[in-house]
Amino acid sequence: MPAFTTMRRVEFRDTDAAGIVHFSRFFTWMEEAEHEALRSVGMSVMPGQDTPAELQVGWPRINASCEYQKPLRFEDEVQISVLAVRIGGKSVVYEFIFTLDSQVIATGSMTAVCCRLVDGQIRSDSIPADLRECLLKLTEAGS
Repeated sequence: MPAFTTMRRVEFRDTDAAGIVHFSRFFTWMEEAEHEALRSVGMSVMPGQDTPAELQVGWPRINASCEYQKPLRFEDEVQISVLAVRIGGKSVVYEFIFTLDSQVIATGSMTAVCCRLVDGQIRSDSIPADLRECLLKLTEAGS
C-alpha cells in the first residue's frame, strides 16, 4: 500500500511529437511527488531560515530510474504513489508507481542522500532522528 498518493493531469507541454508524454517528465513528476510526500509528513527538501541547525540538511539525488510499460497522453490523469522502501543511515530510497485507471503505466526509483554544507563542501551525514521519524511515515509500516 502506498504511503502517499498524488495526481497529475498530462498537459500539452508534457507531450512529444508522437503525442505521448516525453520520458523526462516522469522524472520531474517523481521529484514533485517526493516534495509533496515530504510536506505531508512535516518535512522539506530545503530547510527554512527558522530551521534548527541540526536539521539544516539537503537531499541531493544520487540515482534515479524509470521503467515504462504504457504511454500517457494529453489530458490523462495519472496517479503517482510514493513509498520510502529503504531508509539507511544517510540515504533514503523511494519507489514511485504511476497508474492510469488502475493500470501501471511506469515505475520509478530515486535515491537521495542526507548532506550538509561543511566549509563550502557538500558532505553526506547521518539522517537526523527527527527527520528519520518523518521519513518512517512514508514506509509501508508508517502509512
